[in-house]
Amino acid sequence: MTTEISGRSKQTKKIGIIGMVGNLFLFIIKIVISLITKSQSMLADSINSATDILSSLMTFVGGKISGNNSDANHNYGYGKAEYVFSLIISLIMGYLAIKISAEGVTSLVEHNIFEFSYGLVIVCLITICTKFFLYKHTIKIGKETENILILANASDHKSDMLVTASVLVGVLAANLGIYWLDGVVAICIALKILFDATRIFTESYAVLIDKSMSETELNKIHEIIKSFENIDHVDKVTSKAAGKSFVVIIKVSVDGNMTVNESHEIAGKLKAEVMKLKDIYDVVVHINPV
Repeated sequence: MTTEISGRSKQTKKIGIIGMVGNLFLFIIKIVISLITKSQSMLADSINSATDILSSLMTFVGGKISGNNSDANHNYGYGKAEYVFSLIISLIMGYLAIKISAEGVTSLVEHNIFEFSYGLVIVCLITICTKFFLYKHTIKIGKETENILILANASDHKSDMLVTASVLVGVLAANLGIYWLDGVVAICIALKILFDATRIFTESYAVLIDKSMSETELNKIHEIIKSFENIDHVDKVTSKAAGKSFVVIIKVSVDGNMTVNESHEIAGKLKAEVMKLKDIYDVVVHINPV
């Protein structure tokens, strides 16, 4: 378990560093071209890249903290740090979504006009290519580690490709004199960011309030218990999240005439079998007499 946590932490920190470098590069070229052309949609996209830098930083810090082993004060490790930082990222994204949408509405009401530039087109194409590379690399690692921070980053990279494609549409429309589309695109970007923020918040919140295992996984545990002939019946099976893994508490009843050693042997074997299941951090077995 310690080796798995360490490897997971290293992968998370690596993704965070790559994300920070890539997003910083995109932020700089976007903010420069948006200030030159006064494009609201490109400005909104640059702000989105700024949040991506922060998200990557949160990924790095969260990965570093969650990689710490359990200790006297944190018996089940620091796995939930991933979800704490994911929750923070979602709140920041939500705030910026509201801010961007407000600026988009202002652009529509005041009939803001920006200067078309092929530089905008080039920046959009660079962004799409860069984000495609970041997405492919991040989603691969995210699926391998099943890490919500990395998967959230991958989802963000994918959303950014779509967002920038929308910006590109607005830029090309401006070349035809359809300037109002710029403000509309900015609002669409804001809605997309808000949607992603809500999804990340919901997933993180569920773990932080100790979401239980799925019915499918609980049924697997019940099937294992049924395979033990000396167990009379199951009293209760509960679980609580410990980062991406779960702590399982099993209460079963056995023949009251069994010796302590016999019932202890059953508990040990049951724990060993359940520990073989995926994403199990620890198993506590409580034996009751019939």
